[in-house]
Order: sequence, then structure tokens, then C-alpha cells
Amino acid sequence: QVQLVESGGGLVQAGGSLRLSCAASGRTFGNYAMGWFRQAPGKAREFVASISWVGGSRYYADSVQGRFTISRDNAKNTLYLQMNSLKPEDTAVYYCAARRSPVAVTIERDYDYWGQGTQVTVSS
Repeated sequence: QVQLVESGGGLVQAGGSLRLSCAASGRTFGNYAMGWFRQAPGKAREFVASISWVGGSRYYADSVQGRFTISRDNAKNTLYLQMNSLKPEDTAVYYCAARRSPVAVTIERDYDYWGQGTQVTVSS
């Protein structure tokens, strides 16, 4: 099995920045794309960003494009999400996910492994 553990969440004021990390351990199945999703209280989980195995393809939700940057370090089995210019509407639990394919996708059901999430709270 693959374990994904997010870290880096916390409380930040609007306009501030946070960097989330997701460390993968256990079985490493080779080529896999990864992504970030988030879920606010009472709302469905939504796509944030995704990245292909080699990192050449990146996708962002319109709501975060230009503010967030997804990256990965395959040697460290770690996924990152740099979040800048944070807004109160970014407040959510952020989840990292991985899929057994090198192709980046944006659909939740296409991912096979999920972390437990890390809370990001942006105050006004």
C-alpha cells in the first residue's frame, strides 16, 4: 500500500503564503501522477492542482491559477503545493492524492490513494 501524509497546513492571514507537502511512503509503484484537492466544511471535495509523473504537465483550478504552484520531487517521493496570496475562500482541508498512471488528471475518482488531509485556515 501507499501512504500519503500531508503537512504544512496552518493558520494564515489573507495575502499570506503556505507551503504544503505530501510525503509518500510504502509501496512506490513507479510512474504516478499526483494532485491536490480541498474540501471546505459542508462542501464537496474539489480539484486544486495536479502534476504528471515527469512534472511537465500541470493543471490548476481556475480559482487558484496564478496563486498556487504544484511541484514534485520524485527522488524524495514528495509533492508540494506552494500557496501564495491566500484568500479566506481557500480555507479547507487539503488532501494530496496519487494515481497509478503518469498522466495528470483533475477528476477525484481517477485517483487511487489519498492522504488524511491538512487544515488550511485563512483569516481576513
